[in-house]
Amino acid sequence: MAEKKGSKTKDMKKTSNFVNRELSWLQFNERILGEVKDKSIRPFERIKFLGITASNLDEFFMVRVASLIDMVHADYEKEDIAGMTPKEQLDAIIPVTKKFMSDQYSTYNRSILPMFNKNGLHLIQHHEDLTPAQANYVDDYFDKDVYPVLTPMAVDASRPFPLIRNKTLNIGALLRDKKAGVMKNSENELPEGEQELAVDIATVQVPSVLPRIVHIPSNQEGVQEVILLEEIIEKNLQKLFLNYEVICAHPYRVMRNADLSIDEEEAADLLKEIEKQLKQRQWGEVIRLEVEDSIDKNLLRELMKQLEVEDESIFRINGPLDLTFLMKLSGLEGFDHLRNPKYTPQQVPEMNNEESIFDQIKRKDIFLHHPYMTFEPVVEFIRQAAIDPNVLAIKQTLYRVSSNSPIIAALAQAAENGKQVTVLVELKARFDEENNINWARKLEKTGCHVIYGLVGLKTHSKIALVVRREEDGIKRYVHLGTGNYNDVTAKIYTDTGILTASDAIGEDATAVFNMLSGYSEPASWNKLAVAPIWLKDKLLELIHRERDNAKAGKQAHIIAKMNALCDPKVMDALYEASSAGVQIDLIVRGICCLKAGVPGLSENISVRSIVGNYLEHARIFYFYNDGYEEVYMASADWMPRNLDKRVEIMFPVEDPDAKEKAKHILDVQLSDTLKAHILMPDGTYAKQDLRGKEKICAQDTFCEEAVKAVRQEKSYQDEKRVFEPVMAREQDQAPAD
Repeated sequence: MAEKKGSKTKDMKKTSNFVNRELSWLQFNERILGEVKDKSIRPFERIKFLGITASNLDEFFMVRVASLIDMVHADYEKEDIAGMTPKEQLDAIIPVTKKFMSDQYSTYNRSILPMFNKNGLHLIQHHEDLTPAQANYVDDYFDKDVYPVLTPMAVDASRPFPLIRNKTLNIGALLRDKKAGVMKNSENELPEGEQELAVDIATVQVPSVLPRIVHIPSNQEGVQEVILLEEIIEKNLQKLFLNYEVICAHPYRVMRNADLSIDEEEAADLLKEIEKQLKQRQWGEVIRLEVEDSIDKNLLRELMKQLEVEDESIFRINGPLDLTFLMKLSGLEGFDHLRNPKYTPQQVPEMNNEESIFDQIKRKDIFLHHPYMTFEPVVEFIRQAAIDPNVLAIKQTLYRVSSNSPIIAALAQAAENGKQVTVLVELKARFDEENNINWARKLEKTGCHVIYGLVGLKTHSKIALVVRREEDGIKRYVHLGTGNYNDVTAKIYTDTGILTASDAIGEDATAVFNMLSGYSEPASWNKLAVAPIWLKDKLLELIHRERDNAKAGKQAHIIAKMNALCDPKVMDALYEASSAGVQIDLIVRGICCLKAGVPGLSENISVRSIVGNYLEHARIFYFYNDGYEEVYMASADWMPRNLDKRVEIMFPVEDPDAKEKAKHILDVQLSDTLKAHILMPDGTYAKQDLRGKEKICAQDTFCEEAVKAVRQEKSYQDEKRVFEPVMAREQDQAPAD
């Protein structure tokens, strides 16, 4: 490709050259919402995306917004890379979020609900809309299934306002004592003239142990009717407060600060300290209160007082609270025609079930691309190691695993079989802490040596090492990947990895685990680049090499695929490389604090974000290197937390076939015209104009290619089985020399 003219920028570190991280993340959630609005997408896929935007926003508030609030409380005023203080960031985030949520519910009410009705699904929004027969059914369901589970909590002088747990859905009510007719709690008295409106406040948690989506009888043939559980409870609320008159009742939901603060230096037992902090998470400061936009003003005033919430933290909603229920609704039976056909991850063409997985890896590096290819080889790698009498040791890092993990089962079996099993379980994996604590204890009981990583650092690397005794000595086999050892998310996240018997990588893998378990830093590495000490320097070296090649008049090109880009030093290096004439194509799914296509700064940089049926999660980096192309994959994004505060691994893809496959992934994603959002110089994202362009969806392309590859391999093996005996007979019958 022809070299582009270099830009000439003097001051690349101006705050105006960067985008605030939190606002960039909100743009990413807006791109997901754009999929909800895309009518070319099947209806039940669209509602799944809407549920995802709600789930994303919850985590954003519990962690990112909560962190900013903590900074404001601590009078921390340091500016971020875009020149914004924590207070300025909050002031910008809140109105953007409220506008976004308004857009969410406008889409829900104007597009999703009519789409449901058109396709034979009726979601009854208010219990007042039930027919008499449906009302009787709902009341009976409440009496038999719901009432026994509920715990109504009235508030008066002897009963304080209860703890409202994080993310739970609740119904608040104002009650009037039928006997007294006045407020019992003088502290809660309203201004004169309003006292007759309320007596006491009460609250009921909508139980998460019951289905939120309740099917009810329909009078229309071919139509499924459902109602949400909170509407059923609200309709029957009077049954919970027999001595009171229910003045009003409305659902509400709180979001609490869930950002754990752990002093690892002072924690004698990290596992117990994290367990303690998990309990504190439920008591975190309320940072968001969601209410119906029609909520009674007196009830809202009382909730604000009890929960200690100010006006800016109140989010009024025109629709059902917590849209994550749509993800379950998207799986409703009877609507397969409204969903994408289910894709089955394909077998890895180079692998077979007829010989040992170790023999196959020793013969050639195996490239893995999930979910297009099955995750089963990774599971089988550990499973075969657990029962192979020649395997001496297994070492593995675990960050997030499924609730019924086959890898955990295999590791436990390996320990029971007498093998040396060392597992690093990252207890600080956010929102998976409790799950990981349980796994750590179970693994310890089976005889595994469980470690928790380095103080002050999360271990986010994805590496598994198997040490095997063979005829010619000890052999090490390694799996390195970009994604978690989670068989469930491997079906919905796109990730890459390799299985290798490389001696150099095997030595490095041993050094990684020695570092994690014994704090023994190697003097040098053969192939791997490990954060937080070496990886960033390696990345900067690779970027600077392209810059220097461009300055020398050579062709220079960088392609990098990742989830997020916000490391200042890396972005400065990319701006410098762009100015020198390096063509830089970035595929960044989420946060991107860099600006693209800006004259004098980044005119040689393009950025695209792909939002599709699968969550883009792989990290792949390509460097042209004056024609001696280098490709790397990594567990790390280009973020300060990954490069400076975590144990991460970047590894080279050196096998020629594997390298071509990694490059092909990048090429196809750069060719995507349907799902790619292009970052414009003004900071907005836009989909491409399809006029005159071929319609290409990278994810669909990979699905089709995986199916085709398996068919071709099967055809080849069938022919081989037919012709090999014939060729053998012909060879036997050939005359001797």
